[in-house]
Amino acid sequence: MKIAVEGCSHGALNAIYQHLRDLETRHNYIVDLLLMCGDFQAIRNHRDMQCMAVPQKYRQLGDFHKYYTGEKIAPVLTIVIGGNHEASNYMSELYHGGWLAPNIYFLGHAGCIQVNGIRIAGASGIFKSNDFSLGFYERLPYDNGTMRSIYHIREFNVRRLSLLSSPDIFLSHDWPQYIERHGDTQGLLRRKPFFRQDVQTGNLGSPPLMGLLRTLKPEWWFSAHLHVRFQATVQHEQSGIGSNSLPTTSPPQNPDEIAIADDDFDAVEYQNPPIEDSRLQTTSHNPDEITLEEEEEEVIQPPPVAYRPQPSVTNFLALDKCLPKREFMEVIDVPTASDESTMPGQRCIPKLTFDPEWLAISRAFHPFFSTRRRQADYPDEATARAMVAEEMVWVKSNVHNNEANSSDVPLPGVRTILDCQTFVQSAPGPGSEGAQKNQQPPWYTNPQTTAFCDMLGIQNVIDFSSDNRA
Repeated sequence: MKIAVEGCSHGALNAIYQHLRDLETRHNYIVDLLLMCGDFQAIRNHRDMQCMAVPQKYRQLGDFHKYYTGEKIAPVLTIVIGGNHEASNYMSELYHGGWLAPNIYFLGHAGCIQVNGIRIAGASGIFKSNDFSLGFYERLPYDNGTMRSIYHIREFNVRRLSLLSSPDIFLSHDWPQYIERHGDTQGLLRRKPFFRQDVQTGNLGSPPLMGLLRTLKPEWWFSAHLHVRFQATVQHEQSGIGSNSLPTTSPPQNPDEIAIADDDFDAVEYQNPPIEDSRLQTTSHNPDEITLEEEEEEVIQPPPVAYRPQPSVTNFLALDKCLPKREFMEVIDVPTASDESTMPGQRCIPKLTFDPEWLAISRAFHPFFSTRRRQADYPDEATARAMVAEEMVWVKSNVHNNEANSSDVPLPGVRTILDCQTFVQSAPGPGSEGAQKNQQPPWYTNPQTTAFCDMLGIQNVIDFSSDNRA
């Protein structure tokens, strides 16, 4: 299967799909699936735009609303995660995942699905230590604080993801911490010299994501966020670690990396960081990034996760944002267990299914899903894995395609997503806002979230229409 991967979208769907068509024409191939790594900006109308944490000059309607209203149709199945510049109200409606528009599927705040048997997992948002251990408490209307905290990744989702067996592909917006030391660090700093201090202090990237990378060991890991193309190869040790041990996040010995005097994992500040070029002292931020206050990160340890023998290498690739002459898209070939036969020159029709293991994890961890600031204590890892195993039995017994809607032979625990979730316009498109155009919208309960919860037999605690808090 040919899979295209795109970095930061920033609402430029028309340009992204046109670039994809240009690649197909130039190289004479057909892309079957498109993955997008955040800052997607699924803005349905002007009121959604008031829920996006960006300076006023960056608040633009973008292209998404045309795909949402049906004016345009995504030409290829598109799977997306969220970043730190999103209409967070819409992505909250689909916390567990769902169709943002026809042929555009959101993985949720965390999730794992299968496309023709390829397991694709992902985590939305970015890391901020102050919010990591909190529950999902944010409510409309957002203030300046909650408009930002809502897209900060939570320990709840990292713990859930850590219970997966190895996916083929993992998507994140943030880079995993220390990933730059598994590639050409010097080359990265030549292109982005303002990364130097974060590299030196260990503040470039997310500690929980590196913990997940070391634990899950996917074949591919794709990210965006920092607006630069960067590739790395992470070699995984084959010897196991105990379940009570933390996955290693210490930097490897890379002959191409710069010398760093202090790389202590818990360091928050670097004392007298060496600056090789005095000109770098005035270049402390990324001019390509949308700057927001309070996005500088303190480093904390990820929660404990377990070792499982997996493939020995993860191929990491970060991509740029969609602009002319930027490296924002890459096409890879991923073999499938049973490639769908198609006529030459035709795009295959990917089969999108729920991942049974993720459904079991979602059921097992649902009692710990807090919609208040306070997060309940989690079970220890052995207990959590036993709970998932028990719920897997339930999933295999209760989840399958609706026979009336499917010609496929029912398989235990396997259900196509379209058999459960179909796209619904939960909010109006642009042009209907009237005098409320510059106000945040009301809460919309999304039928897709209701359908997902009904499938798993769990309460829909994402229904905030009556402030239904758990």
